[in-house]
Amino acid sequence: LDTPCFATSQGSSCLTMNPNIFKPCPEREVIPPTKPNRTKSEQIKPELAQVVTDSKTGKSYSKGKLLGKGGFARCYEMTDLSNKKMYAVKVIPQSRVSKPHQRDKITNEIELHKTLHHKHVVKFSHHFEDQDNIYIFLELCSRKSLAHIWKARHTLTDPEVRYYLRQIISGLKYLHNRGILHRDLKLGNFFVNENMELRLGDFGLAAKLETVEQRKKTICGTPNYLAPEVLNRQGHGTESDIWSLGCVMYTLMCGNPPFETLDLKETYKCIKEVKYNLPSTLSPAAQKLISSILQKNPSDRLTLDQILNHQFFTKAFTPDKLPPSSCVTVPELNLPSPAKKFFTKMAKSLFGKRKSKGKHCERESISKLVSGIVKCSISRQISYKTVGANEVLGQQVSSGPLDTPAEEESRKSAASGSFKGTVASSTEPCEDGVTPAAIAESAMKVLNSCLSAMPAATRNPPCPSRPKSFIWVTKWVDYSNKYGFGYQLSNQDIGVLFNEGTHLSLCDQRKTVHYCMTNNKHFTFQASALPEQLCSQKQIVELMANYMEQNLMEGGDLHCEDQPPSQPPLLLQWVKTDHALVMLFSNSTLQVNFYTDHTKIILCKSSGSYLLTYISRERVSNTYLLSMLSEMGCSAELQHRMRYVVQLLEHHTL
Repeated sequence: LDTPCFATSQGSSCLTMNPNIFKPCPEREVIPPTKPNRTKSEQIKPELAQVVTDSKTGKSYSKGKLLGKGGFARCYEMTDLSNKKMYAVKVIPQSRVSKPHQRDKITNEIELHKTLHHKHVVKFSHHFEDQDNIYIFLELCSRKSLAHIWKARHTLTDPEVRYYLRQIISGLKYLHNRGILHRDLKLGNFFVNENMELRLGDFGLAAKLETVEQRKKTICGTPNYLAPEVLNRQGHGTESDIWSLGCVMYTLMCGNPPFETLDLKETYKCIKEVKYNLPSTLSPAAQKLISSILQKNPSDRLTLDQILNHQFFTKAFTPDKLPPSSCVTVPELNLPSPAKKFFTKMAKSLFGKRKSKGKHCERESISKLVSGIVKCSISRQISYKTVGANEVLGQQVSSGPLDTPAEEESRKSAASGSFKGTVASSTEPCEDGVTPAAIAESAMKVLNSCLSAMPAATRNPPCPSRPKSFIWVTKWVDYSNKYGFGYQLSNQDIGVLFNEGTHLSLCDQRKTVHYCMTNNKHFTFQASALPEQLCSQKQIVELMANYMEQNLMEGGDLHCEDQPPSQPPLLLQWVKTDHALVMLFSNSTLQVNFYTDHTKIILCKSSGSYLLTYISRERVSNTYLLSMLSEMGCSAELQHRMRYVVQLLEHHTL
């Protein structure tokens, strides 16, 4: 796929898929919102010199790029000219600390931060000031912050959330044990260094408790993360930090803060009433943990130790390290030992034992077998209903901080009444639980039932005389290292699930474009009237389609009969190992391709019954009623693969 044409389209497509990834992430509003009146001298901010010098040590520092900015300060990358060491430097204009209480605030921040020494706290180096500014030199975290990762990714996987939360909790326990409240825990204050290690930072609102029983009553922090007792001025302690931690977890997993609304007063009301929604797409363990943290009564909230001992952490995989690519796309994670044993065992039973060339080769083989797990998911429940432009203009579509340029263009087009679209709503499921987990669970249930009742047999039963037609994947290409996962359906539709979660399909001989956004709103366009911002993604889909057409052969002899135009099935998730590819679709179809020997299993629903299609090594397809396989049995070859699919799904949905 690395053609000149593909390379040409890369720049524009990346703008569509991951906008503003590396722009400085602005701080959210800090309350109280009223700002002091500024004099003319305060309003005019002098340009920071390219080189600043510490008059006491004589050391000079060269100013680099702007890393971020807040209400009182800006943060720059700076380099010590004597040894080339780089820092993140918080620069506070002297004009902003002209009053005694302002000066005291900065002094307290410096004095508190310089006493902190912990692996998961941003390291304080030194500080100095000149007539224009105060300079606070801190550890440089080159991967920026969780806010930047969230902005690029929208949601993180459960293992990633566990990875970051463990480090946040470690740093937070250190602070709380020293009697320090952070009071402004949010994504923008969790910094990530070159090695993908997290650091707690920004102690501008931090306070030290003189006694364990002491409570602070100042309202401070970021609105979406404030605890009820903070808003009610009831006095708050370490429990308010734990509340904010729950909001952080929710935001990373769901894509937006739990109490976020368009109106600040409404947000505060929701916080005080603890009124928020837990998406059904979250795992039960994640739902229980979030609800146990976001308790109105501070004494009812879990402690940090109780959070770490919750089943969300104890009964699931946490990676030791994340790859830098996870800042912008779903990471490829190595599975824990039980999974390695499972895949090793299943691979040997399916594909036979290979002669070992020593322990090193064996370890390398196992590593390769499990290292290919990749997940790309449209994670929320979706349903479809066709609406007119006026309905889209009403309440269905709204602009938000997660809108990509393509989504923004779709919203504007809807508002102007220039097209009719199809909206995907998370509140009206089109099928019972149409989520990847629900589809996998249903497939496991019916396959397990079939296998447990199946009698011994040496061959497969006869096929129905007229098997019903269904849609399946005939070709696919994994280009997720740059763009996403592309596939061709048996009705010749082409789809790509992009790395950032949007989905674009070319249907009806490429005359119609279906586009699903990350917030599950779904639109249908004529290809000739496609919004300009979607053209780059359409070009990538076309290039993948051309690649598959020119280089790949059909995956079997099973063809799709002509069907009336309808909503194309949407690829919800794909999971890949070194031996098999699993694809889950919105119409509840499950397809597993064993690409070592090109056999395939397709499980789909038809008129209330399950059909199982097996495509052999010779690419010959046979379709059976699952109930018939249950009654008559099947060949060892097919039964073996059915068991492998069940085991793979069981592992995947844990």
